[in-house]
Amino acid sequence: MMSSTEELLKRLGVSIDAGTLRLALTHRSYAYENGGIPTNERLEFLGDSILGFSVTDALYRDNPDLPEGDLAKRRSAVVSTRALAGIGRSLGIGEYIYLGQGEKLTQGKNKASILADTMEALIGATYVSNDIETARQLVMRLIGPLLKDAAALGAGTDWKTSIQELAASRQLGSIHYAVDGSGPDHARTFTAVLHVGGTAYGKGSGHSKKEAEQEAAADAWRVLTGPGNPPGAATSAGSVPAT
Repeated sequence: MMSSTEELLKRLGVSIDAGTLRLALTHRSYAYENGGIPTNERLEFLGDSILGFSVTDALYRDNPDLPEGDLAKRRSAVVSTRALAGIGRSLGIGEYIYLGQGEKLTQGKNKASILADTMEALIGATYVSNDIETARQLVMRLIGPLLKDAAALGAGTDWKTSIQELAASRQLGSIHYAVDGSGPDHARTFTAVLHVGGTAYGKGSGHSKKEAEQEAAADAWRVLTGPGNPPGAATSAGSVPAT
């Protein structure tokens, strides 16, 4: 482990007993290479349910006039793998995960799926070591800012689909992603620029082409739905330079 778990608990703002915390950080690749010891998958299962309930409860209470479909879309946006991985990266969770050698070589500590799963396991571990209210408060600290962002943006988990629907409704033209990769094969980073009708509107990066394209689509959504681009507008205000 590269960092003290005390620092991790400080970042999370919770107490988790040592054994449960280690279990929450044990990826199946590490467990397989160490005699089939228990993995974090049961805690992940538990944390996923707590996460879903906590977010659903907050959305229901804070948006009394919002229909079910919109509530579901906002929930999907903030409990997605992309959203949870972003939180995990901001907390530096990757440095604490027990990974097998294969995952280490392929930069598993930066993979969105591994980070998201570990975040859910940590939520489950918080419940096991404390109670449901402590786990719910952790979820709200982590997810609360995203709930406001999701309400403002109004898009779901699949930003590429959302931007495609938006571009079609405004007749902005065809969509094209220009993707470049850099770095060694085991630690490549991808950068994507989203062009709509020949104009670059969004830019994103990630450890896979899909992740970079989703980031670019989300960035483009913010540009196209911002104050300078009301519904129906077909302007390139705020667009990024083409590359």
